[in-house]
This record gives sequence, structure tokens and C-alpha cells, in this order.
Amino acid sequence: MLSLAWRTIRARRGAFAAAFVAVFFGSALITASGVLLESGLRAGVPPQRYATAPVVATAVHEVPTEDGLSQRFGDRVPLPAATADRIAAVPGVRAAVGDVSVTASLHGGSLPLVVHGWSSAQLGPVALENGRAPAAPDEIVLGGAAGMRVGDVAELEIGAVGTSYRVVGTTATDAVFLTDMQARHVSGRPDQIDAVAVLAEPGADEDELAARIAQAVPGVATAVGDDRAEAEFLDVGAARQFLVVMSTAFGGTMLMIVLLVVASTLGLSIQQRRREFALLRAVAATPRQVYRLIATESVVLAAVAAVLGALPGLGLALVLRDALAGFGAVPEGFRFTIGPLPVIAAALTCLLTAWGAGLIAGRRAARISPAAALGEAAVEPAQLGRVRQLVGWVLAAVGAGAGITLPLVVSGGPAVAGAASSALLLVIAVALLGPRLLTATAWLLGRIGLLRSTPGQLAGANTRARSRRLGSAATPLIMGVALAAVQIFTATTTDAAAKDQAEQGIRADHVITAGGGIAPVVADAVRQLPGVDSVTPVARTSVLVSHQELGERATNAYAAQGVTPDRLGEVMDLDLRRGDLGGLTGNSVALSELAADSFGVDVGAPLTMSLGDGTSHTATVVAVYGSGLGFGDITLPNDVVLAHTGSRLDDELLLATAPGTDPAALREALRVHPGLELADRTSFTAARTAASAQSAVNLLLNLLLLGFIAIAVVNILVLATAARVREFALLRLVGAKPRQVRAMMRGEAAVVVVAAVGLGSLAALPPLVGISIGLTGSALPTVPPLAYLGIVAAAAVFGWGSIAIPARIAMRPAPVAAMRVAD
Repeated sequence: MLSLAWRTIRARRGAFAAAFVAVFFGSALITASGVLLESGLRAGVPPQRYATAPVVATAVHEVPTEDGLSQRFGDRVPLPAATADRIAAVPGVRAAVGDVSVTASLHGGSLPLVVHGWSSAQLGPVALENGRAPAAPDEIVLGGAAGMRVGDVAELEIGAVGTSYRVVGTTATDAVFLTDMQARHVSGRPDQIDAVAVLAEPGADEDELAARIAQAVPGVATAVGDDRAEAEFLDVGAARQFLVVMSTAFGGTMLMIVLLVVASTLGLSIQQRRREFALLRAVAATPRQVYRLIATESVVLAAVAAVLGALPGLGLALVLRDALAGFGAVPEGFRFTIGPLPVIAAALTCLLTAWGAGLIAGRRAARISPAAALGEAAVEPAQLGRVRQLVGWVLAAVGAGAGITLPLVVSGGPAVAGAASSALLLVIAVALLGPRLLTATAWLLGRIGLLRSTPGQLAGANTRARSRRLGSAATPLIMGVALAAVQIFTATTTDAAAKDQAEQGIRADHVITAGGGIAPVVADAVRQLPGVDSVTPVARTSVLVSHQELGERATNAYAAQGVTPDRLGEVMDLDLRRGDLGGLTGNSVALSELAADSFGVDVGAPLTMSLGDGTSHTATVVAVYGSGLGFGDITLPNDVVLAHTGSRLDDELLLATAPGTDPAALREALRVHPGLELADRTSFTAARTAASAQSAVNLLLNLLLLGFIAIAVVNILVLATAARVREFALLRLVGAKPRQVRAMMRGEAAVVVVAAVGLGSLAALPPLVGISIGLTGSALPTVPPLAYLGIVAAAAVFGWGSIAIPARIAMRPAPVAAMRVAD
């Protein structure tokens, strides 16, 4: 059977080409998605400062979740400074270096510097070029690139506050060194450290040493190899978590679309070979033998295409790595893991999909009697199977109902997620009901007179007679329109709502920002400036909250801000729904309405969360507001947020000024704090609502998915059209002119395009309405006209071109010669 299947494939390359292309590109996408997932679990960057320390100990930076993954805390989790001494006492440890890292800059310098304690110099090792090590709180060691010499006075700025130090040494590195005590002091955490770099005794095994440390000092996490970089670069762990979440979310949608496209393409390819299978049955081939032939052909084809497609999939993953680094989603030096598992997973997935699709598509050809098979070789069955129709209509009803009604009966994040998931149900329904929907579209166009001409009537008749073929061909185009609309307009709805909330919510006359953050003392100093009525500091972080979600326990990260309640309404309008923001002090919290609904709490109820540094914090809800998209779902007292972030710095200061205050004079008064920038309300909100890295990544991945659908559309429509050479020749032999045949095909193309745009838009409408209700309370999603016209234009170009161009090519042979072409 294998030999026969291989000979069949070689003899009918054109018939199998479309299925090969679908599996090839599907394998590439699955492989790339698998590389993203594996890299999120295993990849990273090599350590730099900690490269000489075989073991690095940190606090635990993540918590396991109910779905088997984990959630990282929003900031660095510190260790007590005494942890270094405890680790130093573990057998096999030669030295334990407690390390801190503080971002700073020199007065007048634009490049950021990193401050460490002098004991960490042995990790370099760092050699003094001149002078000595710092011994007093006001002494500093600088890199030679700073242009200072021993004896000079350097002003080190942290959080826009400068402190003078006497240069006592210079090194060849770019780092800045203070005494260990002073480094911890300027970090804002004098009794805490970031990590402990462990130097081992000669001959000690790093894995065994890491295990001994973890056992001897409970509460620390140990890392060896490239995992040490997570302690050095906090964004490495965040990038890995981002890759895992992104690849699983995108991979699930992508996998389903690939399966539908591959199954649809293989199904059409097998439908076009009905005459061949009918003849096999007529010459005594058993249903089992036909089944085996179809299954073997599908597996052989998929095996070759999947393996070949995995190679460009690996290349695509590397391109994605560069793109993600460019968007800032992963660090520049982040290396992807390229291993065999994604390739094996892609090959197995494609093999199982092709095998299953082949058996399903060949079921009727294998089971019906030979006489009926020969009859169906000329005419398609008039109706779809009852089970197929029933499942399709049920999925359509459930998808449409869930998309619109779920946000009305269920509140919070589950409502939005459920509405978004309904799009997948509707896409599957379209795949099942495609032929029926296409026939209905042709009937509707005929009723309104758009197919009144003779070629148009032929196009309508062909659509009804070949509904299975054209339905299978049009299904990917309908799915493409629906998915493009859902993905693009979900983003535009969310972004528009966030932008509107930010623009309406920022009432401050001016906003002060700084690249490295703003120290709390700066806010006190700004309050004393002439013309300044009030100053509200804002610190941003993220917190973890565990809550019930659709009956199960879920732990998710939420954007949070810390503000002071005094005169908050003068600079920020959170669209208060109930409660009092004036009570936002101590152990209190304000929630967005979406978050409050998700957590199942209201004003007066307690809420437990994990703050940025992992500290468990229970607060009483004092207010619920509406502008969660623009300002974050959780608002806490400013001092609570600052006490549990690594930098202890604010992100911005919101100023209310007296009428007639001169911005130039205010800007000049701020020069005493270098690094501060004064912006007006409009420019600040515009910069703040710019596209995030996550939005850019989502757009990129969706473009890849839509690109695959576009390839599938062209592929399958070309296959369906090119196989009609004999039909076109017969029409010409009975008197039809080439232009009349082309006009008929234009009519069919119009039916396909109208069906794709209309049905795709209808399939996208329920989830978009539900998402808009869940996020904004309005049933009207934000649909930019140009974006929608772009989707319509793309559907027209792909649908029309994939039918009209192959039709022209198929009519090039003379009619008599074309009639000799086998079906």
C-alpha cells in the first residue's frame, strides 16, 4: 500500500500540491510556536557579573498556579542582608557575596550607571587602576570612562536627587562602587540585598552545592548555569514567563486554524478524486482498501511536508526572536532554545491531522456502493450530512449566544475571555457549514438581482451544484475575515477605551517624569515651588491576586498604581462608581469595576494580594472606579507601593498649578533636580497610551496567522479552480466564448468574496460586541473604517485573484486538447 500511495502522489502532483503547501506552512507555524514555548521554559541569557559565581541564591520570585504554570511577582523580591552570612557557613562555600544593584547617573551625564557594594568587586574580578577601595559612606570608586581622577568630587544622582562623593579609586569597568552599607542605603533597603553570589571551594560540584544551600537556608532559590542570569537581570524571568503565556495562548488558536485548514485542503483534494475512487470500487476494491490508500497517501504527504516545513519554522522562530527583542518583549541577548521537540511535535501533529482528515474526507467514497460512487463522481451529493449540519448550527448558536450574552450574565475577566473564545466556536461552525452558507449567499445575490445576467445565472448554478468544493475553498477566506476582524478590532476597542480613559482622567496641569524614577523627597520639594497648588506622586507596579474564575482558583497579574489621596481629584479622575477615594490610606485599596467583578468583592470587603516584592498584603476595598484600562485595575496608597518595589521611586508627579503659572519658570525651578522633565497633560497622555510591547507582539503573531490563512486561501481556491479544465473546455465546445466563461468565474468569485466578507463579519460581530460590553460597558466596539476596508480589500484581492487568474490559465489549452486532461 505504501508503494501504491507513493506512486499515486508522484503521478498526481498537481492534485496533492495544495495539501502539501497547507501542511508545509502549518508545520512551520507549529514549529515556531513550539520553539517559543520551549524557549520560555528553558532559554535565557548567559550571566555576566555572576559568571564567576557557580551558584547564585535569590528569594523565590514566582508562585505556582493552578494551571501548572507560574506567575512572577511584579518586582524584585529581596533577601535579608544576613542571608549572605548564613550561606557562607554552608560547607563547600568559599565566600558568599551579598549584592545590590541600583540604577544611577553622574551629574551632567546621560548614560545610566549601576551602583554595587565593593564586596561584589571580587565577582569581576575588578582591579583598581588607581587609588583604593571605598571605606567611608562618602567615598566612591568610578570607572575610568567617567573622566574623573582620585580626589575629585562626583555627584551621584538617584531618583533625581544628587549626593556628593569623593573619588578614592578608579577601575576599567563602567560600574560604580560604594561601601556595602552605603550601597544598601542608596537602594532604599539598608537591611536587604538583591542576591547572594556564591564562590565555591575548589573541587565543589555546583549542583550539589546549590542543593545544600537550598536545604540549609530555607526560603532561598538557588540557580546554576544560565539560570543565574535571572538573578542578575530581572527582565529575563519576565521574558520567559511572557513567552510561555504568549506561545500557549497563540499556539492554541494557531493549532486549531492549522488543523482546520489542513483538513479542509485535504478534504477538497480527496473530493476531486471521486472518479478515481469510484473506479477502484467498481473493480472490486474494498472499503478497507480505499481507506488504507487514502490514509497512507495522507500520512506520506504529511510526513514529507511536515519535516520540510519544520526547517523554515526554526528560521521563523529566530526572526521572531529578533522582532521580540526589537519590541522590548525580551532582552537583547536572550537566546532561543532550538531543539528537536518542536520539530517532533509539529511532525506528529501534522501526521495525525492529515491522517484524520483523510479518513473523514474519504469515508463516503469508501463506503458507498460502486454504482453510486460512479454516479457521485459526476455530481456532488445535494445535501450535507445531518450530523455535520446539526453540529455546525449548534456551534453557531452557542458561539453567537455566548459572545453576546456571557458578558451580560457573568462579570469580570471571565466574561471577556468567554466572549473572545466564542470566535473559535463560530469559526468551527463556518468550517462545518461552509457549503450551505455559500449556497445561501448565491441565492441571496440572485434574489436581489446581482446574478441576473447569463454568466451570473451560470455562476449561481455552479455554486449550488459545486457547493462542497466551493464551500471548502471559501471556508479559509471566511475564517480569515472573521479572525482578522476579531483580533484587530479587539485591540482597537481596548486601545481606544484606554486612551479615552487616560485623556479624560488626567486632569493635572503638568506632569513631571524622570528616566530613572523620582525620589519621594522630590515631591516634597516641588510642593514648595511658586505656583504649585498640589503634587500627587504616582508609582506603578503589578500585583498578583488569586480568585475564583469560572469555579476554579486562578492567580493573575494586574496592573497597579500607588497614589496619595490628598487632593487626588484635582489631578486624576478615575471615574468613581462607588465608595470614597479619600480613604485610600493604610491597608486600603481601590479597584476597577472589572477587577471588583472578577474578584467577587465590593466596597467594604477585604482583598488579599501579593505586592511587587511578593509580600502578602490584605486591604479593605474603599472605592470602585471605571477607568481600569487607563490607570490599572488596582490603586493602592503610594507609600504601600513604594515600600514594596525595588527602586523605592515614583514614576511621575501630577501637578495642579495656580492660574497663570509660567511653564518656563516652573521648568527653570526644576533644574535643581537634574533629569526631571516637565510635560503638559496632552503630551504625557499621548506618550503613555502609545502601543505597548505586548500589543506589538500580539499584532505580529496575528499577522503571521493571517498570513498563513491568506496562503491557504490562495492555495485552496487555486486548487478548486484549476481542477475545472474539462468543465471550461466543455463550455467552450458547446458555444461559450472565453469572455463568457471568464464572466461566469467572476460571478463565482463575487459569490465567494461576498460570502467571505459578509459571513466573516457576522461571525466576528458577537465576540466583538461581547468583548466591548465586558471591557467598556458599551455594545459598540471601536471599528476604524480604514481597517475594516483593508480587511474587505484583502478578502477581495485574495478571493478574486485566486479564482480569476487560475481560470484564465485553465482556459489556455484548446478545448479539444483540454478534454483529454484527466479529472
